[in-house]
Amino acid sequence: MKTKDRIIYGALELFNQDGERNVTTNHIAAHLDISPGNLYYHFCNKEEIIHSIFNDYAQELKIRFQPIHLDEQSETPSLQVMLNYLDSIFELMWNYRFFYANLPDILGRDQTLQLKYLQAQQYLNDNLIGIMNNFRHARLIELDDDELAALTKTLHLVSSCWINYQTVMSSDVKITETVIYQGMIQMLNVVRPIATAQGRIQILKLEEHYKNKL
Repeated sequence: MKTKDRIIYGALELFNQDGERNVTTNHIAAHLDISPGNLYYHFCNKEEIIHSIFNDYAQELKIRFQPIHLDEQSETPSLQVMLNYLDSIFELMWNYRFFYANLPDILGRDQTLQLKYLQAQQYLNDNLIGIMNNFRHARLIELDDDELAALTKTLHLVSSCWINYQTVMSSDVKITETVIYQGMIQMLNVVRPIATAQGRIQILKLEEHYKNKL
C-alpha cells in the first residue's frame, strides 16, 4: 500500500478509536511508524487528511445507494434489496463513525468541507428518493410524493444523526456495532407503522434480523 493511502487509513483508524479532536498528525505518524516529515510530504495538515477520508466516504455513498432498475428489482426479493441497503448504511456508519459522531464540529471549522458534504448529501437524497420510489412500486409502502419525500428525509436524518445523538445523550457512551444496529432498528420502526401489509411482514423480518445482532 502506498504511504499516502496508509496515512489515510491509519488516520481513519485513530479517528474512530480515539476521536478526531484527540488525534494529531504526530499521533498518526507514530501510529504508522513514519516520520512527521514523511507525513507532511503527502499532507500539509490534518484537515487535508480529513478531506481525503471524506472523498472516500462520498464515493461510497454514490456506489452503495444507486437505485436498482425496476427490471432488476423484480428479479431480486424486496427483503434482500432492503437488507443490502441497510447493511450499507451500517457499514458506512461504522467505518466512518468519527465523522458521524462529531459532524457539526468538523464541518463548522471547514467551509470547503461543508460544501462538499452538502453536495454529497443532495446527491444521496436524490438516490434515496429513487430507492423509496422503487419500494412504492413494489407496494411495500403507499405514500404520495410529498409523504414519500418526508419519510426519506426522516430516515436520512436518523442515519446521519444517530451516532451524534447517542454521544450527546451520554458522555460515557462508547460507539459499538450494537449501538449502530439499534439505529437500524430505529429506522425500521419509523417505516413499519406506515408500511403496507406486505411491507410490514418484511420489515418485521428485518427487525428480527438486526435484533439478533444486539
